[in-house]
Amino acid sequence: MSLTYCNVHFSQQPDKVVYLSAPLIKQLKLSGKKSLHIKLGKEVVTAAVRSVKRQGNHLYLSAGVRRSIRVPKIGNIQLNISENEVQLGPLIGVLTDSGFRSSGMPFGSRTGFIRQLLKIGEKKAYLFAFTPRDINWQDETINGYFLNAQGGWYRKVVPLPDVVYNRLPSRKAETTTSITSLRERFIRKKIPFFNWSFFNKSDVYKLLDGDLEAAKHLPESYSNPSPERIKELLERHQFAYYKPSAGSLGNGIYRLTYHPKRGYFARYRRGGSNVLLRFNSFNSLMRMLNARHGSGGTSRYVIQQGIRLVEIDGCPLDFRFHMHKNGKNEWVPAGIGAKKAGRGSVTTHIKNGGSLMTPEQALGRTFGERSGEVLDYAKRIAIKLSEAIERNFPHTLGELGLDLGIDKEGEVYMFEANAKPGRSIFKHPALREQGRASLTYILEHSLFLSRFRRRDN
Repeated sequence: MSLTYCNVHFSQQPDKVVYLSAPLIKQLKLSGKKSLHIKLGKEVVTAAVRSVKRQGNHLYLSAGVRRSIRVPKIGNIQLNISENEVQLGPLIGVLTDSGFRSSGMPFGSRTGFIRQLLKIGEKKAYLFAFTPRDINWQDETINGYFLNAQGGWYRKVVPLPDVVYNRLPSRKAETTTSITSLRERFIRKKIPFFNWSFFNKSDVYKLLDGDLEAAKHLPESYSNPSPERIKELLERHQFAYYKPSAGSLGNGIYRLTYHPKRGYFARYRRGGSNVLLRFNSFNSLMRMLNARHGSGGTSRYVIQQGIRLVEIDGCPLDFRFHMHKNGKNEWVPAGIGAKKAGRGSVTTHIKNGGSLMTPEQALGRTFGERSGEVLDYAKRIAIKLSEAIERNFPHTLGELGLDLGIDKEGEVYMFEANAKPGRSIFKHPALREQGRASLTYILEHSLFLSRFRRRDN
């Protein structure tokens, strides 16, 4: 197998013929070949080979060829050559959806992100976006959305792709039979599909339960805890976080605190404001939680040991590590944001009054001269935790958002792992370059999974 770049052109020749420039014929070692298998995605056609006088690497596809394998456009692309087959591509599909759609915003609020990703890869791959409704399983085609040179959208029917990057935005939709079936169909057709689905908080703790490498960086956590378990954890650690297993953006989280002489406290968010309640007994605390969530509502919760995090101005800090698989199939931290909690807030989420800064700024204020050493250590732990999650997860991963805390001794703890992390940290002016790097890693890993990148370099 070998890879090379070439410039693809269309010819009006109706027969199934490909014309290759002399330098490309020489590079591909095709001298004397009468015919070739030409492949795009899952479609293959046999075409006659002709030579054309032109300098550089140029490939002309006749109308008969491009219609057979549905080549979407001309321009620079890679060729993957093995024996008597030349594969164009890779053909990379980004799976997403949106409730609100328009011609200029086909994926609603996610359109900007999808546009950025497709622009990054326009000279290295055929990138397109699609929704579940755009797949025709009977014909094994997808009516995909492509970008034109002006950044506008147009539709083209293409074969099933070489790899799918999953950015379906709805946690609820992903649990439906139709989406489960969609994912499994891609896998049955041997099409790499990453990332599989959202995580629930309890899923991650179960995944890593027996992993000694990861366990020392996990706060003590229990899914669907009994009142006795909650009481016992509070008495040992003095405070804990009680959070919904399938929650996001800090919604529904309680910070529970126990003072032997003052009783129990619950801090949470209600109607845009921070609330702090005091209870004389543990039973009265539990009555409040049960009243707020109804019968069985608290069964979908997780209790997690509180960690004494580093603070700025009396407000705790945590860190979002946006992790990616790179073109060598290695985990790397593409972007890191430090989040400072708002005064009196349960979480560091920006909408709850939190603020975002670079890790260098945050750690410089908390560890001084040791800040570089602490950050390097946190990066190493983030990579180890990502490897541990991947090791214990049955499906292909390429991206993770890790919410990490650092205590006053510099030890690192993981509170949550997100399989489809949000990108809000990249809105910080100092982190925009890291946001662009994140997009490049998505492309690189797609190239790796589609075998359009040598796996030994």
